[in-house]
Amino acid sequence: MYFCFLNCHFVEKKSVTIDASDRAILQLLQEDAFLTTKEIAARLNLTTTPVFERVKRLEKEGYIAGYTALLDRRKIGLAMLVLCEVSLKEHNRDFLLQFEAAVIDLPEVLECHHITGEYDYLLKVVVNDMDDYQRFIKEKLAALENIGRVQSHFVMTEVKNTTMLPIR
Repeated sequence: MYFCFLNCHFVEKKSVTIDASDRAILQLLQEDAFLTTKEIAARLNLTTTPVFERVKRLEKEGYIAGYTALLDRRKIGLAMLVLCEVSLKEHNRDFLLQFEAAVIDLPEVLECHHITGEYDYLLKVVVNDMDDYQRFIKEKLAALENIGRVQSHFVMTEVKNTTMLPIR
């Protein structure tokens, strides 16, 4: 299968080489990364050695990118969640890369997505309160070269917030 990307350079899509057992392991690890190999094997009615080997292969092949603790942002003083749209003045490659490199170093920015539409980027930002957000905008984001416009959306209620990917 081939896909057309920028300027129609055709790139072959790699086929997924995982089976139903691999998918089940990935699903279980998304639900609880603390599960032991023995617990996973028991839930899937498999023996521990093949499960251990599968998990190691899934890690090596990059299906499992890492393990992390998910924190409650409110309990650590980050009560405000903001979706921030950013438009750049200039759109050449150097300015895009410069912006992306700068945003990576901003700890308040949890996610940065280069998007289509009226704005160039969508940032997911966490801060303690409005004063912190104002400081973030004035001292950090607006200090970056080439910032054109910023539109902020303050999250009132998180209806769904998950890191779990649908395993098919």
